[in-house]
Amino acid sequence: MNTVKVRNLELGAGIPAICIPNVGKTKDEILSLAREYKEMHMDLMEWRADWFEGAEDIPGVIEVIEELRDILSDTPLLFTFRTLREGGARKIAAEAYASLIRSAAATGLTDLIDVEIFTGDAVAADLIAYIHENHTKVVASNHDFDKTPPQSDIIYRLRKMQDMGADIAKIAVMPQSRKDVLTLLAATEEMVSRYADRPVITMSMSGLGSISRFSCETFGSCLPFAAGSEASAPGQIKTDELYHILQSVHRALQQ
Repeated sequence: MNTVKVRNLELGAGIPAICIPNVGKTKDEILSLAREYKEMHMDLMEWRADWFEGAEDIPGVIEVIEELRDILSDTPLLFTFRTLREGGARKIAAEAYASLIRSAAATGLTDLIDVEIFTGDAVAADLIAYIHENHTKVVASNHDFDKTPPQSDIIYRLRKMQDMGADIAKIAVMPQSRKDVLTLLAATEEMVSRYADRPVITMSMSGLGSISRFSCETFGSCLPFAAGSEASAPGQIKTDELYHILQSVHRALQQ
């Protein structure tokens, strides 16, 4: 499998990287959290721009990106606007979503940009191409906060992201039972062992699915999301706790 390099971080090799989502609501809060998280066990930071009260003001968003880049230095930055239909903080029109993603890419200051793959094939393909033109990596994503789809459907979605040219394919699903968690893990293993030629990120949400964050290296997911001061999704674990668990699992796998 090919790995993805962003700054000094190689995704898809070794111990899974830890990403902390920044869900600050104001510019000052976002920048303050970035400074705080930089001192934690964080390999990259996700800015969840949908939480930002000025998310519809593109010049304001660009200003935040510029200041985050200064704070983070060589720590990679993932830019994400999570739409309401996929569990995000606010609703946004398709045209505004595309314009925001393109504007973030044009800065050249983000290392990865999230694209919701089911925003429409034509729109998603155009955004992926534009982001790549601006020398930035794409995390294609899909989130199901209601259920866990069948194993074959999870694999279909991940393969679709790969086929559309995303650098990393990501899916998060909600378990209703312990078997649902096993479905997500089995789908991850099958995707990685049979189809993936690039890194994947998978997770089963809520406390019930927390094992998927602990065991990501075992099954092939390259990155778990961890909580800094505030979680951005159900089941996220504090970054310090997750760091030590990932280290322990990695040592066990080397025996």
